[in-house]
Amino acid sequence: MASTQIIPTRMELAKQKRRLSTAMRGHKLLKDKRDELMRQFLDLVRENKLLRERVEEAMKRANAGFLMARAATSDQVLNTALLAPKQQVFLETQVKNIMSVEVPAFEKKTRTDKAGDIFSYGFAFTAPELDDAVSALNETLPDLLRLAEVEKSCRLMSAEIEKTRRRVNALEHQIIPDAQAKIKFITMKLDENERSTQIRLMKIQDMMVAEAMEKARKMQEAL
Repeated sequence: MASTQIIPTRMELAKQKRRLSTAMRGHKLLKDKRDELMRQFLDLVRENKLLRERVEEAMKRANAGFLMARAATSDQVLNTALLAPKQQVFLETQVKNIMSVEVPAFEKKTRTDKAGDIFSYGFAFTAPELDDAVSALNETLPDLLRLAEVEKSCRLMSAEIEKTRRRVNALEHQIIPDAQAKIKFITMKLDENERSTQIRLMKIQDMMVAEAMEKARKMQEAL
């Protein structure tokens, strides 16, 4: 295949050697990137598992609290208590770079810093289980935001790992072997041409020696 694609010249040999050198450097850099991405990806996966377990447990407690509050309070009182929240939450989104992968970063801000503003009702006519449920939801909000960050980061990094893996495989199994095969082919052809040239020169030299000897013999005979 190499013989039909390239012309075996020294210029082409130098070109293929440069191509091989570049491919090998790129292969090493991409392998290092892939390994570091995998390390950080596995760290995120472990964090994701812990966060999900913690969030699910907190949501179970919150749901149980709401169920108990609903059992102890009439629907009208409960709906009125939750109708107009006092606190407001604002979400700011940013982007951070992890090994050339842009992943989201969320930051939560509230309208006020008062801890009691999460309760939009008075405590006289509501069940204490409602307070526990609202507190549980408020406490789990940072974990929910971090879980969203981590899960999205995992998906983005997984796609980048797969892309990097394909590039590494292409360099390792296609581009580098192809360049090595072309270098071998060109070197072999150049060596063959050099040997052929040497043989032709030797034959020419033999012919010239024979011709000189023949001339010398004829001169001796003429004398």
